Amino acid sequence: MKHQLSRHPDSVLLCGASLAILALASAPAAAQETGDRARGDEIVVTATKVATNLQETPIAITAVTSETLQNRGLTDSADLGAIVPNATFRQTQGAYGRGLSAFIRGVGQADTGLQSEPGVAFYIDDAYYPLVLGSIFDLLDLDHVEVLRGPQGTLFGRNTLAGAVNIVSKEPDQEPSAYLQFTAGSRSRFDIRGGFNTPLTDTLAMRITGFMKKQDGYQKRLDFRCEMIRRGTPELAGDFPFQAGENFDISVGDDPGDCVVGRNGGTDAFGVRSAFKWEPTDRLEVSLTGDYSEDNSTVQPDHILEIDPSRALRPGVTAPAALWGIAYDERFLTGDPYTTFATYRDPVPAGTEIPGSGYYNGSLTRGGIGFDPVNPVRNWGVTGKFIYALTDEIDFTFIGGMRDVMTSYTFDQDQSPLMLELTSNVTTHTQHTLEARFTGQMEWVDWVFGGFYYRGQQNAELVVSSPFSNLLRFRDDTYEPKNNSVYANVTLRPFGDRLSFNLGGRFSDDSKPLSFNNIQDGVPSGDIVFDQVLSSERFDWKFGANYRLTDETMVYASAATGFRLPSFNSRPFQPSQVYQVPGDDLIAYELGVKTDMFDNRLRLNAVAFYTDYKQRTTTIGGSEYQLDPNGAPLPGNQITEPLPGGPAGSTQCRPLTQAEIDDGVDGFACVPRTYATNTPAEVYGVEVELQAEPVDRLTFDAAMGYSKTDSPDLETPGRITDRVLGIPEWTASAGAQYEFVAPALAGTITPRLDWLYQGPISFSTSRADLIQDGYSVFNARLTYYNEKHDVSIALSGTNIFDKFYYYNYFDLTRFGFPQLNAQPSRPREWAITVTKRF
Repeated sequence: MKHQLSRHPDSVLLCGASLAILALASAPAAAQETGDRARGDEIVVTATKVATNLQETPIAITAVTSETLQNRGLTDSADLGAIVPNATFRQTQGAYGRGLSAFIRGVGQADTGLQSEPGVAFYIDDAYYPLVLGSIFDLLDLDHVEVLRGPQGTLFGRNTLAGAVNIVSKEPDQEPSAYLQFTAGSRSRFDIRGGFNTPLTDTLAMRITGFMKKQDGYQKRLDFRCEMIRRGTPELAGDFPFQAGENFDISVGDDPGDCVVGRNGGTDAFGVRSAFKWEPTDRLEVSLTGDYSEDNSTVQPDHILEIDPSRALRPGVTAPAALWGIAYDERFLTGDPYTTFATYRDPVPAGTEIPGSGYYNGSLTRGGIGFDPVNPVRNWGVTGKFIYALTDEIDFTFIGGMRDVMTSYTFDQDQSPLMLELTSNVTTHTQHTLEARFTGQMEWVDWVFGGFYYRGQQNAELVVSSPFSNLLRFRDDTYEPKNNSVYANVTLRPFGDRLSFNLGGRFSDDSKPLSFNNIQDGVPSGDIVFDQVLSSERFDWKFGANYRLTDETMVYASAATGFRLPSFNSRPFQPSQVYQVPGDDLIAYELGVKTDMFDNRLRLNAVAFYTDYKQRTTTIGGSEYQLDPNGAPLPGNQITEPLPGGPAGSTQCRPLTQAEIDDGVDGFACVPRTYATNTPAEVYGVEVELQAEPVDRLTFDAAMGYSKTDSPDLETPGRITDRVLGIPEWTASAGAQYEFVAPALAGTITPRLDWLYQGPISFSTSRADLIQDGYSVFNARLTYYNEKHDVSIALSGTNIFDKFYYYNYFDLTRFGFPQLNAQPSRPREWAITVTKRF
């Protein structure tokens, strides 16, 4: 792993590249006597709330069909970032449960807590989904997905300062059809998908689909004592018991699999979706959709990379040594990222009293706690849509929906058989949304205006068991998010179809009343209880213009604003850590081109953008003295020092050195904390997407994104840095396939190869070594299709060259803990899929 950021072209080169792209795209298309390209079937998008052709919509959009996603081996919303330029979609780090960390153009949200709002909003068939938790959606019975890059606040509303993802399912129709699909693959993978569409009457149709998928995890959980015996180092286990509570028949050198007690990173989920569509007249369309899913997948893999034993010399941590003669140190490094000693439980029995420990004090609530290593998500909802054509040019649409989500997760922070800190979280969310809008499409103007109503009820129950910090913390928080909005968007064509102007505005009244209840067992002075209302009244605007240079080429420019609701520190360890965080605020500018050339055999879309991120709240982890009820530091063996990269007055703790102890320097107890600060930024870059069919049956698609973020260097005042946590500067993807006609097999054979690239990513503001190098991943697929029987058989592989990398690093030393964790990537996987259509 390299310990420095790569250097890339500056803004001058970006501008030059953008002008070159515009010049190329504006050239007249060369006519050829050839058939339509494979991608000639246009995708109709609803990014403007009016159905428009993708190439006629002046917004940076990546729109892909279900067939394209399947061919590229993409099955859920977390996979979309692989093909969208300047987008990073990945499953959240284990400490935040099962959610989707979505960033577009350097803006997004990784924290799944209810106190924060996502930067990328999801819409499922026009119904708003407001959470980061539970947002890894199986792309079930999909028609297409639209990923809109840049602020979309005027039409999509709250939490779209980075962009929006619009998931569009297939609708029922009057053509009977059905399909059944089976997939088997690596690590006992087995998936079933199926569905059918049928007309019930001449005006009513029904569509029902479902899925079930299972797969063993790719990280092994090892019994610590068993593994030490197998390795021939039983003395490192001291008197620590077997995890299963009985002696295994294990000997030195036995198969490593003999010590496996479980797996992380597995899949266990099912879901069903039903949809009805009624069209009693040409002017009226009524649809009703319901869905239900359960995901009981195991926790995300986590792995210890480094341990600093000196940081573990604390009473709550060293206390277990009195029971078993072991301490938290390098013995818990497995040496293999696909193994862990995590147990997700406290091995110290409840009610144990250990002299010198502030945590194990004999209370029946201390010790013995444990949780199953699964992160379940239950998600169901109902959406109704009413569309009535008032005239041939004006439609009225009404959408009403409700959704209920329950998700829970556990995180073993120390990834060891001991327990430094163990958390459990149960979050529930219920919402009701209403939207009414009028749309008009006329010769010289298109327009839409409407209103949006959102009400939510949320609850988060959290248990933090932390011998490391000598506390047992219980949280029971409630939130009642509300939004009332009105919006309008107008597209004017005063001089004909060539030139258009777009104006949009939205007024939002957003609020989030909350009740925060943080109770510390046995330490009443540490209780934190308060009520608060986070609120914002906001007007967002957009202005754009587009000009059609030729029938095949359009250029456009736009400016738009975006915002995010204020937040607060929801993880205080003591009252001194309660503070509010301002909401984010930005203005984004775009200059783009969309073109089809060579009789639709080449499509090139490109955009250059600049974002003025005026209010950008960032947090950095540190630690501070633990205070008694009178505000005085409690005795301990640590001392504070300035926090590198933190705001004025921020601190981190370190153990006293022996020299300081000899000199009589006073030590104190410490607790973790985060510090928030505004770090305005300028984000700029380019995005290019290409699709081509140079000859019949041969298709290529590619995408490239480059973005750079300049912001103040917190470690060196007055200096500008481009190190942005969790975001690569470069993203790229490319794929090619060729359809061979095979008469002897009565069908076709289509091989496909995909390349996915992500540039270097930094995961720490202060540690230059915590940078994941750029990497490439290759996926492959070989499909045989029999047209007579409408059957396909596909052999697919993901990460076929078994490239290893880390999804993220989690530097817990910044919070005073003794270790650095990382989340390993998925290894190579193979699968075979059989699909039958009826």
